[in-house]
Amino acid sequence: MVIGVLKLVLILPENHSLKGKRSVLRKIQARVSNRFNVSTTECGDQDLWQRALLGFAAAGSNPRIVEATLREVMEFVHRMGLAELGESELRVLHE
Repeated sequence: MVIGVLKLVLILPENHSLKGKRSVLRKIQARVSNRFNVSTTECGDQDLWQRALLGFAAAGSNPRIVEATLREVMEFVHRMGLAELGESELRVLHE
């Protein structure tokens, strides 16, 4: 089994409330879930208005496919244009 984890920092410079941040994150999470077979969650920076940390996870049997899927997720989030991409970390774990 292969598990891939993507941590993605999002910058929301135009945002001025936690309510606005949650709205943007819900849109991103819904669109990613509809397009890709991955799990997603907000895993940090919950109390900051203009920054978010989203985590994405994918499982499979082929490490190249798992990694490619998470790279596509990152590119998809970038193309959505709802937030600027900050730092990212991608790990693929083999069992």
